[in-house]
Amino acid sequence: MERGEVILIGATTQNPYFEINGALLSRSRIFQLKELTEVDLGKLVRRALEDADRGLGIYKVALEEEALNHLVDISNGDARRVLNSLELAVLSTGVSEDGYRHITLEVAEDSTQQRLVRYDRSGDNHYDVISAFIKSIRGSDPDAALHYYARMTVAGEDQRFIVRRLIVHASEDIGLADPQAMLIAHAAWNALETVGLPEARIPIAQCIVYLAMAPKSNSVIAAIDQAMADIKNRPVGNVPPHLRDAHYRGADKLGHTGYKYPHSYPGIT
Repeated sequence: MERGEVILIGATTQNPYFEINGALLSRSRIFQLKELTEVDLGKLVRRALEDADRGLGIYKVALEEEALNHLVDISNGDARRVLNSLELAVLSTGVSEDGYRHITLEVAEDSTQQRLVRYDRSGDNHYDVISAFIKSIRGSDPDAALHYYARMTVAGEDQRFIVRRLIVHASEDIGLADPQAMLIAHAAWNALETVGLPEARIPIAQCIVYLAMAPKSNSVIAAIDQAMADIKNRPVGNVPPHLRDAHYRGADKLGHTGYKYPHSYPGIT
C-alpha cells in the first residue's frame, strides 16, 4: 500500500478505529457514510417509480403522499429498507379499474409492518445508545433515559448488560447522595432474574426513573480513584503498629499495641 502496488477499498458497518489493524488504519483514508435524509429517501422513491430499467417504472403506480411519508419515516435513513418496502407495496397491490396500483397509507403500513430500529449489538450503536442512556440518567432526564432503554430493548439488547450498567451508575453517579439507589438497582436485577421479560421491563423502568430523578454525587468514584492513584504513584509505607493485627500470642512483643476501640469512647467519632 505504501508503494502504491495495492489499492485497498473496503466498507464496514463496524467502527474502523476499533476493528481495523492500526498499521493498516494509519495508511488509509476513512470516509464516514451517514444515513440518508428524508428528502433523499423521497427522491429515491420517486426515482424508483419512474425508472423502468432498474426500478418499478414498468408499473403504473399512484403513491399517496401519506404513504410516501410513512415509507420514508419507517426506514430511518436506510435506502434498502425504503426500496424493499416500496417494492413489496407495489407488487402486492392489485391494479384498479383506472389501470393504476394505488399505494395508500394502509397499503404502506402493511408492507412495512414494523419500524426499523437501527441498532447493532456489537458495533457503534451498542456503545452510542448505552452512552446516551447513562448520560440521560446522569443528567436527570427520565424521559430520555426511558427512550434509550426502550430503543435497546426493542432491538434485543441483553437486559443483564443494561441492568449491570444501572448498578454501576447507582454508585458512580448517585452514591452517597442517595444510598437507596443501589438497593433499587439490585432489586431490578433480582426482578429480571426472577420474572424475566417482558414483565421485568416494568421494574427496570421503575429503577431507571428512580435513578434519573435521584440526587447525584460522584464522591465515591472520585474518592476510590484518588486512593488507587495514590497507591500507584506514591509510597504507601507500612501499616502503623497500633492498627496491625494483635490477635495472636506475642503480638505485643512486636509492638502491635496502642489501638483504642472507638466504641469505648462515647461521643468520639
